[in-house]
Formats: sequence, structure tokens, C-alpha cells
Amino acid sequence: MPVKIYSAILTSLGALVMLTQACAQAPVTCPPAEGVALQVLGSGGPIADDARASSAYLIWVDGRARVLIDAGGGSFLRFGEAQAGFSDLDFVGLSHLHADHSADFPALLKSGNFANRQRSLTVAGPSGSSRFPGLEKYLNAILDNDDGAYAYLSGYLDGSGGLPTINSIEVGTDAPQGRNLLQGVSDDISIHAMHVPHGIVPALGFRVEARGKSIVFSSDQNGSNDDFAAFAEDATVLVMHMPIPEDAGDGARQLHAVPSRIGEVAAAADAETLLLSHFMARSLSAFEENQQIVRDGFDGQVLIAEDLFCHPVR
Repeated sequence: MPVKIYSAILTSLGALVMLTQACAQAPVTCPPAEGVALQVLGSGGPIADDARASSAYLIWVDGRARVLIDAGGGSFLRFGEAQAGFSDLDFVGLSHLHADHSADFPALLKSGNFANRQRSLTVAGPSGSSRFPGLEKYLNAILDNDDGAYAYLSGYLDGSGGLPTINSIEVGTDAPQGRNLLQGVSDDISIHAMHVPHGIVPALGFRVEARGKSIVFSSDQNGSNDDFAAFAEDATVLVMHMPIPEDAGDGARQLHAVPSRIGEVAAAADAETLLLSHFMARSLSAFEENQQIVRDGFDGQVLIAEDLFCHPVR
């Protein structure tokens, strides 16, 4: 066989293999008409080097996007690609105020200006520290009528301009974990929060209960608080972030859990399914190895997040 023809055949076969792999990894269409589904809007980190949006997740219930957890850079685009509706949201949870978890929140609010939404929107976030604002200070910094960066959207704070008001819930470090953040807002969804260790950054983990299913978000954390496993106990789906590899240095470990600790936490929580997300180049460079370390500690189902990946929670 001539070399050129042989080379062309190999090229075609390679392209076919790549296409087959791409089709096999294509996300499930969201949302299902009935039941609960978790959709990843952003599976990446703070660096724009991996074609991933930063952290953001949607929970769909009966075909409507009801809960948004985080709104990192790029998630505004993914929110539209997912065909989610601002008017359907009952709750937005900002786990912490790093830009890769909150930068697209103002863009989401701006789009809501065109949604003709009448009811208020519950937004929850952490209390602050000397280095980071709490949720209330953050909202005022962007929306205050006098000093806010986006003062023209101040109606979200005072109800003016036909905008729906934000019902803000700042979760303190001493807040009871049993508090339902959607009490009086929703009859079929409950949401709980707890502070998690993320270095010097105040951060929250969230537990969402809907239709007898529980979806728990670890947020960015180093895994040093054993109480989180109890908070995530028997989770139908546990979402944990893996931006660092097993051999990460002490500085990175102050902020994030290494793969072995992720496996330990998921096992201690007795989660049914573990979804790994919030990847960075340093955790993707030896991804198979890091993933295997997680699996060595956790024997349940392990899923890998991609932007717009959808997981029906059966």
C-alpha cells in the first residue's frame, strides 16, 4: 500500500476514534422533564487556560432551574447555554467571595433585569473576616444606590425600578446547621449550610434536599473539619473540588483537600456518588493518578465534571 494512502487511512481512523470518544463523553441533555438533576455550569478554576468556566452548578427540579450554587467567571454564558431561566431560581448560594466563585453574579443579576421577575430571590453567603467581606458588605459594594459598582441595579436591594428584591442570608460561623435557608420560600426544596475550612477565606458548604435526594457541595476546603462528613452524610451526590494534586505543597493544602483526603471524606460521608470538579492544570497534569488515589479511598461511583455535564439524580 502506498505510504500516502496508508497515512490517510490512519489519519481518518484517528479522527473517527476521537469523534467516537467525544460522542461518548457528550453531556446528557438537561433538564429531564421530571425529577432532580445536577448540572455543572463551570468545572474549572481561576485560570483561563483550560476552556472551562469557573465554579457554578445548577439543580433542576421537574425541568426548572431552581438552585444555583456559585457563579464563577464564564458561568453566565453557561447559564444561557443550559437554557436556564432567572425567573425560575429560588436560591443562589455563593460559597465564598473568590472571583472564580462569584464574578458572574452581577452579570446574572443584569440579565434578570429582562426576566420580568416579581418575587424576591434568596441569596446566601458567608459572614466576613478582616480580609474578606461578608455577603451583606459584598452586596452593598456592588449594588448600593450611592456607592455600588453597579448602582443602576440597586433595585435588587430596595425594590425600585421594577426589580425583585434580594432576600440576603449571611451565614455566620455560629449559625445552626439545621436552619433551612429556603424556609417559607419553597415547599419541596430545603437548603442547609456550614462553614468549611478554606485557609483564611470564609467559605460555605451547601446541602440541598429535593424529592428525597440530597446533593452536597463541599466548596473549596482543605478537608480538615471532620464535621463536614456528618454534614454530607448519605449524600446522593457529593460534589468535591480537586484543584490540587496529591503532592501539592503546604500552602495549597491550607486551601484545598488533596485527592486522598477527598476519598476519605467521601467514604466517611458514605456518599452514593462523588462528582469531582473545579480542576486546574496542576491537578489535570497527572489526572489519572490523582483520580485513582480518590478511588482507592472511596468505593462508590465517581463522576468527572465537565462544563454542561448533566447528572439525573435517580
